[in-house]
This record gives sequence, C-alpha cells and structure tokens, in this order.
Amino acid sequence: MILLSRRGQLALAAVVDIAIHARPTPVAAKALAARLELPPRRLESLLQDLVHANILKGVRGPRGGYELARERRRITAASILRAVSSEAHGDPDEAPDCRLVRQVVAPIVEAAGKVFLDKLETITVDDICRRAEALKLCDEKGVGADFTI
Repeated sequence: MILLSRRGQLALAAVVDIAIHARPTPVAAKALAARLELPPRRLESLLQDLVHANILKGVRGPRGGYELARERRRITAASILRAVSSEAHGDPDEAPDCRLVRQVVAPIVEAAGKVFLDKLETITVDDICRRAEALKLCDEKGVGADFTI
C-alpha cells in the first residue's frame, strides 16, 4: 500500500537534504539532484512549490541555491506534503464520481488521511535529520562542491 506519492517522498528527502547540507552556503539544485540520484530538471517544480509554501528559500547568484526558510524544528512533514500534494496541482487521477465512492470510499480514505497527516504534524524536519545523522547518512563525501563557472 502506498501512503505517500513519489513526489511527496521526494519532497521530504529534498528538504531533509537541504537542512543537512545548507551550511554555510545554500545547496545548489545540481548537487541536491546528484545526491538524490535524479536529473536536475526533475526537481525544479518541486523546489519551486516548496519555496512558494515558505519551506525553502531560493538564493540567487553564483553561490546560490536553496536553504530552509525557517528553523528545521518548525517545519513539519505534513506541511511539506501539503505544499507538494497532487490536490494543490489539480490531480488528473481523480476518483470516479459515483455514490459508492462519494458516500463510502471517500469518507473512509479521508478519515485515514487525516489520521496520517495528524501524525505527520508531530514529525519535524529536525526529527528526520537526527535520524539520518544517527544512521551516518550525512557523511557522504564526493558530492557537494560544484565548480561550474
């Protein structure tokens, strides 16, 4: 069972990566994409959605990139998912509009989704970063410096 879309999982991973690597300079999209093993273009709209939601801040210039817009302990997993949700983008894969869906399936899924989001409201980016740091996932060498002129 898939509880989070690929886009949602990618958004969480991107924000956590930026929280870990954005000191002392912002994280370049190219370096972020390399660590997430994705082409840079795959992240553009996702990162912009996170900027518009005031989760990330875009920094322009030769040493530009992305950094957190506020403290990592003040950003919840739920807020990240809301920023990139398919509902915010007019999901074309809407459920069929029939009585069974409207009156039975949709209310059950909505109730389960609320419980899921309520739990994610208690999980912060700081919590996720601490777990990544405990697993030593932040010590990767080799990826980071971008000497493109």
